[in-house]
Amino acid sequence: MLKKQKTNIVIVATSLLMVFSAQAQSIRFADAWTLLQKQNNSIAAQRANVTRYQQLEKADDALHLPSITLGANYIRLDDDITLSGDQLLGSLDSSSRDTIAGLASKLAEAGINFGDITSATSTIAEKDMFTSSIRAIWPIFTGGRITAAKDYAAGRTQEAVAQLKMETQARYEDLAKYYFSVVLAKEVLETRLSVEEGLKEHRDFALKLEQQGQIAKVERLQAEASLAKAVVDRKKLQKDLYIATSALTQILNQPSKVTPQSALFINRTLPPISAFTDQTLNTYPGLDILNAKEKQADSSIKAEKGKYYPEVFLFGDYVLYEDDTLTSQLAPDWFVGIGVNIPLVERSGRSDKVRASHSARLQIRHLRYQAKQDLTVLVEKTYFEAEQAIEEFQGLDSSLALAQENLKLRKKAFNQGLSTSLDVIDAELYMASIKTQQQVASFNYVIALNKLLALSSEMTTFTNYELNALQFNKSEDKK
Repeated sequence: MLKKQKTNIVIVATSLLMVFSAQAQSIRFADAWTLLQKQNNSIAAQRANVTRYQQLEKADDALHLPSITLGANYIRLDDDITLSGDQLLGSLDSSSRDTIAGLASKLAEAGINFGDITSATSTIAEKDMFTSSIRAIWPIFTGGRITAAKDYAAGRTQEAVAQLKMETQARYEDLAKYYFSVVLAKEVLETRLSVEEGLKEHRDFALKLEQQGQIAKVERLQAEASLAKAVVDRKKLQKDLYIATSALTQILNQPSKVTPQSALFINRTLPPISAFTDQTLNTYPGLDILNAKEKQADSSIKAEKGKYYPEVFLFGDYVLYEDDTLTSQLAPDWFVGIGVNIPLVERSGRSDKVRASHSARLQIRHLRYQAKQDLTVLVEKTYFEAEQAIEEFQGLDSSLALAQENLKLRKKAFNQGLSTSLDVIDAELYMASIKTQQQVASFNYVIALNKLLALSSEMTTFTNYELNALQFNKSEDKK
């Protein structure tokens, strides 16, 4: 009868765990990480930000090219522009006027009135004027401002790439917490189900012994009360598991429930702390952000200093359309030239801006020094947390063996009337508490390990630690 009841408990326990796997997809942590990188909106937003600055950087390549514009002008004057013979004569030099005066005398002898000629007028330009032309300006020296602008754009792209890496690392740590919280909740639930199974078996034995008159009623009542509390605790853990599973499903942006396939584990040893520290200081994207900002500050200094230098440029103009007037006939169809702009007094405050950029660069250097110190401390703290979790897990091995043996002896003694029901219950709960402590220690280790991997940009090596732990456990089982 007892064997049949035990079998029923196993079936019920398995069914309770399978509730969370129904219509759900099982996924390993490495695969969940790959999925998150594709589905997460914050990572996608940072990718779009990188693309944006890459396009802006590419746009600055056009700064070296000439600007060519097609222009058209319409002008209305108050009156036509005219030129009379008297105005033309008045604009001549004395020698030319003497020559024309002699010509006028000869014309007068021939009976021709020269005054009629000088009083005549010519329309140089009408008061309604329309012109169209192509203009080109090509900068050939700007005091380094174009190069500075391109370097500044490259710095912004570098900063955007580093921000993407920062966001990726943050989401990796979040995924580790969500994913392994589900694993921990599931393992703790399995432990509590085992406790419930043991307490039910103990209750059944107590009921049988009471019926035989071997124990008092209070012993059986203690067994039933402990079983009832175990059921309440198990139901609470089921809800916790459901909540953790829902959170994991949401962070992975999946339509159906996601259940973890990876398990908690412990590596008996870790690489030396110097490996994590050196790798973090060499690859941490937060430092790359500061490097990018320093590059932008240097570019700002170059750009402001460039305002002290002259600008040299080529320019040209080609007339496409003009009115049929004397002015248009006299004006050239095209022209080219070289120009120079020399800044003497300007209002942008270039000197103060140069000093401000120097201050920004100094600020960034101080921030970098502080960031390296903070990162070193953070890596050390996380590393020691991982080591502490390993030590705690290993230290509980002997306690777990003791708890298992104690439970076996208490059950045997109770069946023989040499121990109380409370002794069996305490032994059952003590063993469950040791198992739970080990599970929590394993969880703390995995979280600390993932944080170390994120800080050192070594997230892809997580599978290696997982496989090493699995191989070690297999070798231990063979012994």
